[in-house]
Amino acid sequence: MPGIGTIVDALFIIIGAFLGLLFGRRFSGRFQEIMLTACGLSILFIGIGGVMSGMLVLSGSSFSTSGTVMLAASLTIGAMIGEAINIEKHMTDFGEWLKRKTGSHGDEGFVSGFVNASLVVSIGAMAVLGPINEGLYGDSSVLYAKSILDLILVLLMTLSHGKGCIFSFIPVLVIQGLVTLLAGVIKPFMTADAINALTLVGSVLIAALGINMVWDKHIRVSNMFPSVIVAIIWAFVQSWIS
Repeated sequence: MPGIGTIVDALFIIIGAFLGLLFGRRFSGRFQEIMLTACGLSILFIGIGGVMSGMLVLSGSSFSTSGTVMLAASLTIGAMIGEAINIEKHMTDFGEWLKRKTGSHGDEGFVSGFVNASLVVSIGAMAVLGPINEGLYGDSSVLYAKSILDLILVLLMTLSHGKGCIFSFIPVLVIQGLVTLLAGVIKPFMTADAINALTLVGSVLIAALGINMVWDKHIRVSNMFPSVIVAIIWAFVQSWIS
């Protein structure tokens, strides 16, 4: 059934968040602080691993890099588009609305938890390829694998960020649901080069989230989200021209 994989993914996110809340209550502020750092480092190196696998090419006995122009152009153009739309403000406003509706007025980490967890589970090739496979071929295997990964990531984030992470299931339902519905339209654009570009740029954004968490920076990763779409278009146009 089209959409079942996304529904399972959303349910696993909720389960992971509730497990995080259950175990998180057992730890004091000092332990939560170190767990935040540990979670941030995990996300940072997941992103770095994706970047390295996408950029480094083994040529004989030495390494060379690829995709640097595409990466720089996609991040720059995508960031400008996202900044013009101000995606982060809209996500933050929605997070504040959720905070009021759930009576979480005293939860200072609610909005940042919602925004960061939403980005972690929404950025990446699996969030695009999974719904396409399900929408076109009824194959939910990629989304089932993503569900397990998302459960673990959201559990870890909830330990340090709190219950705002629970609601990261909402953008997953919306984004992956739309990709499933539009799978036939999107599929021709998802060439091998486009998938590689998506993975590379998405990994940079995931690494940026890790930097925010570990070093308490404020890279506006939400506003860089369009970079993923720019990367797909860039790779498709480049392969079409050549």
